[in-house]
Amino acid sequence: MYANSLSTFGVLSYSLAALSFLVLTGLMLVSWRGRRRGMGLIIASAMMVVWSSLLAYQNARGTIPIVLIYLAEVLQDTAWIAALVGIAGATASRFLKVTAIIICVLACLVAPVSLILETLGVMYFDPTLLLSRSQLASSLAGLILIEQIYRNSTHSGRETIKYFAIGVGAIFAYDLFLFSQAELLRGLTFETWNARGLLVTFAVPLIALSSQRTPDWSLDVFVSRQVVFYSTTFLVVGAYLLVMALGGYYVREFGGAWGGVGQVVFFAGAAIALAALLASGSLRRYAAVFLSKHFYRNKYDYRIEWLRFIQTLSSTEERDVRRTAVRAIAQIFSSPGGMLFLREEDRGDFVPAAAWPMGPEVLASISNIAAQEDLPKFLARTKWIIDLKELRASPDNYANVAVPQWLLDAAELRIVAPLLQLEEVVGFICLYEPPPPFELTYEDRDLLKTVGRHVATHIAQDDASRKLSESRQFEAYNRLTAFMMHDLKNSVAQLKLIVENSARHKRNPDFIDDAISTIGNAAERMSRLIEQLRGANEAERMQIVDLAALAHEAAKRCQGREPQPSVHAEAGVNVSANPERLTSVVEHIIRNAQDATDGSGTIRVEVAITADGAHLAVKDSGAGMDTDFLRDRLFRPFDSTKGSKGMGIGAYQVREYVRQLGGRVEVQSSPGQGTTFSVILPTAVSSVASPALAAAK
Repeated sequence: MYANSLSTFGVLSYSLAALSFLVLTGLMLVSWRGRRRGMGLIIASAMMVVWSSLLAYQNARGTIPIVLIYLAEVLQDTAWIAALVGIAGATASRFLKVTAIIICVLACLVAPVSLILETLGVMYFDPTLLLSRSQLASSLAGLILIEQIYRNSTHSGRETIKYFAIGVGAIFAYDLFLFSQAELLRGLTFETWNARGLLVTFAVPLIALSSQRTPDWSLDVFVSRQVVFYSTTFLVVGAYLLVMALGGYYVREFGGAWGGVGQVVFFAGAAIALAALLASGSLRRYAAVFLSKHFYRNKYDYRIEWLRFIQTLSSTEERDVRRTAVRAIAQIFSSPGGMLFLREEDRGDFVPAAAWPMGPEVLASISNIAAQEDLPKFLARTKWIIDLKELRASPDNYANVAVPQWLLDAAELRIVAPLLQLEEVVGFICLYEPPPPFELTYEDRDLLKTVGRHVATHIAQDDASRKLSESRQFEAYNRLTAFMMHDLKNSVAQLKLIVENSARHKRNPDFIDDAISTIGNAAERMSRLIEQLRGANEAERMQIVDLAALAHEAAKRCQGREPQPSVHAEAGVNVSANPERLTSVVEHIIRNAQDATDGSGTIRVEVAITADGAHLAVKDSGAGMDTDFLRDRLFRPFDSTKGSKGMGIGAYQVREYVRQLGGRVEVQSSPGQGTTFSVILPTAVSSVASPALAAAK
């Protein structure tokens, strides 16, 4: 019964080896590119098929002569040694290679010579000991060759050949152990003999991987990740079942009266544990990533991809750095396009900042994503790459993160990748589905994280350079204001001198009174300008201001130009501000509207209280502005569309003063559709308005 079990195990063991090497031989034949080294491996693999098939048949029938088994053993060792000699080339000494070949030749000649001598009655040879001694010599020669090949290889060469050395080395090492045991025991044991089939089967995937990784062998072997994954799973499960069987056997043998019950309980628990492991999705994913990382070549040629990425990122084809960044990331994955979201400095919301290859009009329909929403929090907490296709199918894989509905509904969008700067999410990019077939692997995710960090740093550096340039422009502006202050002082002194000498022109009282009043008013305004340029304390000038009265005053100052603004204001809308500066802000907005609107157009100033606070809006029917100008140029200092007539700081000053008051500025505009410029300010607690502005109303 025991012998039958061993024979059955031997049949299965060597049959599995024959099937594995048959598949490997077929793969290598299909992928062979004509190199001699590759042919040596193909012959060695084919000999393993013949050898294992013969031993499987021998276990099944038991009628094969020992001489035939001897020849099969010697020929498969000879084939491997010949392949190793070809691979070794100049890395091994000539003496070693010649010695290994001589050992193989002598081993092949021993069998027919011994038969002839035995037939002639000259000498009798024990076939088992003859086999063990020839195999000991061949195994030792093979191991020395493998050691020489590995030790004399370069560092990169070792990385590609190490699995081959492990696989073939394991075959020779087991033979050395097996036949050393035969020498000691004066015979072979069935257990160790039949286990050889399983051992050489384990060497097949290692040999295949090295064949794929070594171009000098000219074998472009492809073994899919799925095949390796399921084959590895099968082998692991088989090993688990074998250990489980041995454990059950020992429980039964040493469990006494409870041995049978213990065996059943042990088998049941082991089966449940195996089922739980096989059903674990996370374990399968970890195993797939492990196999892909450690047994396959990289999906990308990183040197080429990185050079192209840097070249695109530093190109000057487009002025917008953010749009170029989207293009640089998209082209790595052959994605047709993408969108970039960046975090605002003041409110922290993520706003659509750029799109490629689409224009800015695509971003106009996309709303901001608040920092308090689930998606930004998830990206900040996990730093994960989100596969939207996987998220739609299995939201549990992403902790059921709630993403904006428009992002889920856009079937053409596939990837959401965070942009990290010092472990802080400063934005994220949404990429469209790359051309099929595309599967987001661990390698894609690692690459996205790397380029995302680089893009975040690149954009931050561009912003820092722009701010530095602006600060330098402000320095120049400050120097300019110093000259303005000097000139204004002289003008004020002259105007005051005229007032002081006006006594000589008392003969025309009406003229003199008007002149003195006008000059005095001008002197007062210039004095206030000087105080502002000197940086007078703004808090000392804050008052409760009636916003309706202020709007009327600003509109009155702009009556000299067409179209004249009309005011529609609610009463009792009060804010806290410097009345003169806030009047100048509204006046600037109205004058800009007049610049953009021809004489037949309309300008309407509206004042009301909304849920956000005090709301002042200036609406015109003028030329309007496009989305690109609104986002990039409207509030950029020293960027003027008026040529030499403007300094380009008016809109910037408006926004900064409104922010200083705790409010915000919103602009809605479209080319040919006019513009609505809104100022939202917090309402004041008191209802007492500035007397000067109230009188102006």
